[in-house]
Amino acid sequence: MRVYLIQHGESKSEEEDPQRRLTDKGISEVQNVADFLRPLKLAIDAIWHSEKARAQQTAELLAGAVGARNHLIQREGLGPKDQVVATKEALEQTTGDLMIVGHLPFLSKLVALLVTGSEKNEMVEFRFGGVVCVERHDDKKWRVAWMVTPSLLQC
Repeated sequence: MRVYLIQHGESKSEEEDPQRRLTDKGISEVQNVADFLRPLKLAIDAIWHSEKARAQQTAELLAGAVGARNHLIQREGLGPKDQVVATKEALEQTTGDLMIVGHLPFLSKLVALLVTGSEKNEMVEFRFGGVVCVERHDDKKWRVAWMVTPSLLQC
């Protein structure tokens, strides 16, 4: 099983946009990541995202690239300060590959909990629009498989 963890794209300030939708730069960077993912032909069963506009927008931009347009799922418990244990438990009950579009510090804590067993062992530095792929093998252990950030994709 693979889980692709994505921090939402760069968003507007609350003063500029109370809903904090993506900036033009955020949209462009997420689109570059989508273009990178498209030829990988990922088999994504669903994309989970938080209720926040910036996460939903990011998920929508990625959905077409990974063939999950009809599988966008807004889930409770994926907010910036939400506890990660419930999401870890949900992932342990899931068999298909997933994408989770969320926020910091939630995503950093989730990766740490999955890979090290403690959310305090933060081990990945997320970037807006960046993807961290973690895999669960037959031994039930999670490992970081790869990571890409929008800055790596700029040519």
